[in-house]
Amino acid sequence: MILSESKAGVAAPPRRSTLSIVLWVIQVLLALLFLWAGGMKLVLPLEKLAGPVALPGLFVRFIGAVEVLGGLGLILPGLLRIRPILTAWAAAGLAIIMIGAVGITLASGSVGMAAIPLVTGLLAAFVAYGRWRLAPLLSRS
Repeated sequence: MILSESKAGVAAPPRRSTLSIVLWVIQVLLALLFLWAGGMKLVLPLEKLAGPVALPGLFVRFIGAVEVLGGLGLILPGLLRIRPILTAWAAAGLAIIMIGAVGITLASGSVGMAAIPLVTGLLAAFVAYGRWRLAPLLSRS
């Protein structure tokens, strides 16, 4: 670990990038959201998941599995430092899922409610770009 000198001449640990901290906070919040939403799609009966737009049950279960895997992908690669680029890929995949969610929400006539998946998708896209270009995580050496 590289230590920097403070004013008193005592070695201090380097500061973490503010951007990296912001990305971690967003990653954790998105992971919790997608683990919860995807988990509900996997465990609830399909009758309770029926919304204003009828979707096939197998498709809803597939989206639930993708959301759970994406939520895990936002956290585990960076936390374990094993292929951390997968965090960016998971975030990009979740952003694509949210594009579909915005479309389905708009198709149901709920223009105001489309803001929720839109903001979620924009946050996922920010994490994808941030972990790919701005503040990539390093893998174990």
